[in-house]
Amino acid sequence: MNIKHFFKSLASWAKQALSTLYYVSKHPETPLVAKVVALIALAYALSPIDLIPDFIPILGYLDDFIILHLLVGLAIKLVPKSLVVACEAEAQAHPVSLRKHWGAAVVILCFWVVIIGLILKKVFSAVQG
Repeated sequence: MNIKHFFKSLASWAKQALSTLYYVSKHPETPLVAKVVALIALAYALSPIDLIPDFIPILGYLDDFIILHLLVGLAIKLVPKSLVVACEAEAQAHPVSLRKHWGAAVVILCFWVVIIGLILKKVFSAVQG
């Protein structure tokens, strides 16, 4: 398998998975925690802000796919299987057009600030004793 084919298959998977997550996040039977994780995954995917910028060859895209894969997997694990199957069918029948969104960038930026704040708090508390 060449690199171009690999990234095409990842992009295809991401498009289908994010469409499914969109319907999962909108479904009334989806647990609140799963909705939050699904919305974080969608916000990360739609955010123009990346952990590693996309202009860095291979790593720029690979980090997106790793983080998205983890978030999608977690969201799917938190939802009943029958609901996931129904949302996958809905996503295949009515795919969602997902574009980069600056509102999502704000959500992701806040998320990273919270994560960095928690890490710094842990480091400073460990240093102080």
